[in-house]
Amino acid sequence: MGTFAVINPATGETVAEYPDATAADIETAVASAHQTYQEWSRKTTVAERAALAKRAAELFDERKDELGAIINREMGKPLDQSIGEAEFSGQITAAFANNAEKWLADEPLEVEDGLKTFFRFQGTGVILGIMPWNYPYYQVARFAVPNLILGNTIVLKHAAQCPESALALEQLFLDAGFPKGAYVNVFATHDQVSDIIADDRVQGISLTGSERAGAIVAEQAGRHLKKCVLELGGSDVFLVLDSADLDHAVAHAVGGRMENTGQACNGSKRIVVMDKYFDEFSEKFKAAIAGQSYEAGDFGPMSSEAATKNLASQVQGAIDQGAEVVVGDNTPEGNFYTPSVITNITPAMDVYSQELFGPVAQLYKVSSDEEAIELANSSPYGLGSVIICDDLDRAEQVGNQLDVGMVFIGGSGLEGADVPFGGVKKSGYGRELGKVGMLEFANKKLFRYYGG
Repeated sequence: MGTFAVINPATGETVAEYPDATAADIETAVASAHQTYQEWSRKTTVAERAALAKRAAELFDERKDELGAIINREMGKPLDQSIGEAEFSGQITAAFANNAEKWLADEPLEVEDGLKTFFRFQGTGVILGIMPWNYPYYQVARFAVPNLILGNTIVLKHAAQCPESALALEQLFLDAGFPKGAYVNVFATHDQVSDIIADDRVQGISLTGSERAGAIVAEQAGRHLKKCVLELGGSDVFLVLDSADLDHAVAHAVGGRMENTGQACNGSKRIVVMDKYFDEFSEKFKAAIAGQSYEAGDFGPMSSEAATKNLASQVQGAIDQGAEVVVGDNTPEGNFYTPSVITNITPAMDVYSQELFGPVAQLYKVSSDEEAIELANSSPYGLGSVIICDDLDRAEQVGNQLDVGMVFIGGSGLEGADVPFGGVKKSGYGRELGKVGMLEFANKKLFRYYGG
């Protein structure tokens, strides 16, 4: 079997296989992207490229049912969430298209000598994208679209289990009017990815994936003096500090943990509750997690056999070290893992610093804001967080002290099509979405006028 295959995680059936790229395929892809950058990207305007992105946004919406069915089959996401991902990808694409001229406008600089001086934001060349399986459209849209509008071209290596969504995306950008070579899909192996990173025609790399993959890519990019953006793992906290509406807190904690069957880098994985609310919150939260239904579409199968085995192994390790499973039984049937809650976790346990990528919540009790902050910051990851607190000043003060890239106050799921996304520590570096995301791979070119 080749590296790239569609294996339906709900059934274990191998639906389709695709051959790995040859060396000639890789050369053709990079050469095409480089030529298109020189002959098309550098000779078109932001407005012209944004117009094509607007058409791409329309195609995401027009094809949402087809696109949703593909990833439902590839990685098991519930169908309504799969369709919703295609819709959100269209919204992201439209947001970049609608804001591009404003976000990429020349930026005047006030300088001491008074000479006319400004930054102009332009493309730099070919950018390699290495994208994950958990959000096959969303992750690509937030990386590729701003770069295409900026004037870069894209070589895209998707996850091995997502070949059909990869091909669907390439066709979508072509059908939107982007020329051949602007967005090129490659079924590249790990060795070929290394070769692409080393290629002088490639100017940057964006990876969304595991900490391990990020470390490898960052090392290779550094060796060849290439900028990279890394969006890696997370073990986000959901802090319940003070609330007159625990039902609201529970609903958002469940939503934050169960989105995409718990397979989201910024999912609420550690639920941390102040002692005065813990007993009531705990009972309601456990009941809500126990009530999650596959038939109702609350969750789907884990994305693969390997993902299922890894999660079960992590939970079993926690049990062996003294943690308690209070919801669930850690006995998946095939790739269907029962949503679970584990408690009595101590810093000595491996799970205390691990990312659980699946429908398993860790539940902690704390007695002060300081204890909550210390627990939150004990993780090697620093992606996002949620703070539930009726006192918004207190919530913001706590948020100021969290070692994370994002603080959501009052609820989970506050992402937006134009809201920047990214983390710190082992969750990576760089930002995607919004103006800051659009400028990550920009040539911030300085202009100065003699005597101006």
